[in-house]
Amino acid sequence: MSDIFDHEKLDVYRLTLEFIGWVAVLLKELHAQPGVTLGEVRDQLDRASLSILLNTAEGNGKRQMPLRARYFDDARGSAMECAACLDALVAKQLTTNERIVPGKQMLVRIVSMLSRMVERFSGTGYVREETAVYGGAVKSEDEDDDENEDERKKE
Repeated sequence: MSDIFDHEKLDVYRLTLEFIGWVAVLLKELHAQPGVTLGEVRDQLDRASLSILLNTAEGNGKRQMPLRARYFDDARGSAMECAACLDALVAKQLTTNERIVPGKQMLVRIVSMLSRMVERFSGTGYVREETAVYGGAVKSEDEDDDENEDERKKE
């Protein structure tokens, strides 16, 4: 398959697909155990893992940087939610800490990648123009602010 969408090239997207597959296997294992009812945790884990994938894809398709950052941040939040769901499965004694380690390791990597993407697209690292040229003279924004303040004091 040579024609793929841009989001399919992202490592975080591919790792999230791997995580979703891992979750599916875990949930099948737990469901097969007699007397185990997963209820809300199963549904929430399923929804949150899918939300990571969908928000990553949609965010990567946005052209405005702040919107991209928002979608990636939502995906990051869903990854944190998945980690909490895995903890809840252990707390409810439906599985063991050892069983969820591979999922948690994937989530740590997913959260790390999404955090870097949020930082990159949130606008915090951009260079801004500090000076403006008016009639050949160079003034910084601070000088303009000082002149405006002096004029207000005269009034």
